[in-house]
Amino acid sequence: MQVRKAVIPVAGLGTRFLPATKAIPKEMLTIVDRPTIQYIVEEVVASGIDQIIFITSEGKSAIENHFDFNFHLDAVLKEKKKVVLGEELNNISNLIDIVSVRQKKPLGLGHAIWTARNVIGDEPFMVLLGDDMVLSKTPCAKQLLDLFDEVGESIVAIQRVPMEETPQYGIVEGDKIDRDNTYKVTRMVEKPAPGTTDSNMAIIGRYILMPEIFTILDKTTPGHGGEIQLTDALLALTKQRGMYAMEFEGTRFDAGDKMGYLKAIIAYGLRHPALGKQLKEHLQKVVATL
Repeated sequence: MQVRKAVIPVAGLGTRFLPATKAIPKEMLTIVDRPTIQYIVEEVVASGIDQIIFITSEGKSAIENHFDFNFHLDAVLKEKKKVVLGEELNNISNLIDIVSVRQKKPLGLGHAIWTARNVIGDEPFMVLLGDDMVLSKTPCAKQLLDLFDEVGESIVAIQRVPMEETPQYGIVEGDKIDRDNTYKVTRMVEKPAPGTTDSNMAIIGRYILMPEIFTILDKTTPGHGGEIQLTDALLALTKQRGMYAMEFEGTRFDAGDKMGYLKAIIAYGLRHPALGKQLKEHLQKVVATL
């Protein structure tokens, strides 16, 4: 089966970035010259996905507006003969087919994904978290899709973290298979207490899931934090039909964290074709004065 659709949950309040996110969705915070969510959407497009389902909530209309056509702005840019900028904005509105679904109650990531069930239907799909940015030669989503073509089962993207940081993540335990950086999952635990697992393989915000996950989520009771945890449903799916974990190639930034956000700005800024050289020279001067 082909993976044609991607779910991107954007319903969160962004409390880690208050007061900046009081009136602006966290996904619209800018990395260099575009909002964070655009990088995620561009990764999806570059990976060959046909449709995106945004899981939204109240106050998130700016995200939908960003990917829509703005007739008034287009007319103003044409009047001022800013042709290149106008074409860039038109390209954003034509990137991919986008559908929005409301998450009416803040019941966690598992519940957010469950709300997409009627749009996804009975087919495998991808999930990308808007907080997680991955800078890589091959898009992280494409790396997962290539593995899916081989194994035909659910996949989670993982990275190794220091053991003292494992209580901050969903952690995977698994057996290495005959493929680079790939494991057959045996156990998952959400934010494990210190000493309860020997694994430091942390789940990051990229998944490919089989449609059976919706039936499982429908029966999943609230877990850690009183929310319907996706990790609990993933473990049930693992027992039902199996799951793989892939240690992806690339550098991941938690753009929902202030320090991760700053690191992402620097990393993407240094690679910007027009600004990278100047930024590098500026950073070198700053460091030299410390």
